Amino acid sequence: MAGASSRMSRVAVLKGGFSAEREVSLVTGAACAKALREAGYSVIEVDAGPDLAGQLIEIRPDVVFNALHGRWGEDGCVQGILEWLKIPYTHSGVLASALAMDKTRAKEAYRAAGLPVVDSVLATRAEVSAGHVLPPPYVVKPNNEGSSVGVYIVQEGSNAPHLADAMPDVVMVESYAPGRELSVSVMGDRALCVTDIITDGWYDYDAKYKPGGSRHQVPADLPAEIEAACMDYALRAHRALGCRGLSRTDIRWDTARGLKGLVLLETNTQPGMTPTSLSPEQAAHLGIGFPALCAWLVEDASCNR
Repeated sequence: MAGASSRMSRVAVLKGGFSAEREVSLVTGAACAKALREAGYSVIEVDAGPDLAGQLIEIRPDVVFNALHGRWGEDGCVQGILEWLKIPYTHSGVLASALAMDKTRAKEAYRAAGLPVVDSVLATRAEVSAGHVLPPPYVVKPNNEGSSVGVYIVQEGSNAPHLADAMPDVVMVESYAPGRELSVSVMGDRALCVTDIITDGWYDYDAKYKPGGSRHQVPADLPAEIEAACMDYALRAHRALGCRGLSRTDIRWDTARGLKGLVLLETNTQPGMTPTSLSPEQAAHLGIGFPALCAWLVEDASCNR
């Protein structure tokens, strides 16, 4: 991109907030702000506080770059504030954000679109701790958090997990999907490529964000039909949820089952955004540098998303 658009030259980058993913959001926001300045924009970094509306009214930005992660920033809440203030913003709108963040309802949208998912149920924390809600192996996770926050894996032969008090009162319990961890980003109406995420164990919070926690193979070394299916599934998931801008869909592949071994895990409407994060890595593989990716998101911003 040659320079900043005069129509949207003053960009407020929202970061931090007060979800469980605050620290990750601070890193994402700082990286995006730096990239946008390199692309020629006037950037103000905003640590989203309880009076975010007041902060934005005082700043009067032309556009908001949403670099928040987790609840309140990724679930439609901030998007609603921005719609109310009539400030164009990046990524998905109110409905798509809320739908994608609610894992159970997102699965219902996937199923309606003919996309493969594993069985799951909602259960109370007390029910999960008292006995097996599903036959092991299974996974227990919050229904509306991201970044693998609060994930329990219950293996065959294990007792029912004792969930931490910090877990919500109602959680999702889903059948464990074995296999390789794959991820596909969608930029606008284009699936970018497939990343194979290689870890020594579960792809948990530490594996995602600590140095050396995981290795990314971009593009993934896959049979052509598996690669094509992953790209197709991610684009269909993006559309089924009504996503805008950039999204990333995570997929598991049980290699022993071929195409039938592919299942969707979830779609992230606010993917991690540092130069080494999954989505920017995929964009870079296609020749889209990090400043250009961030600039594209700003130019794509709007209300009524």
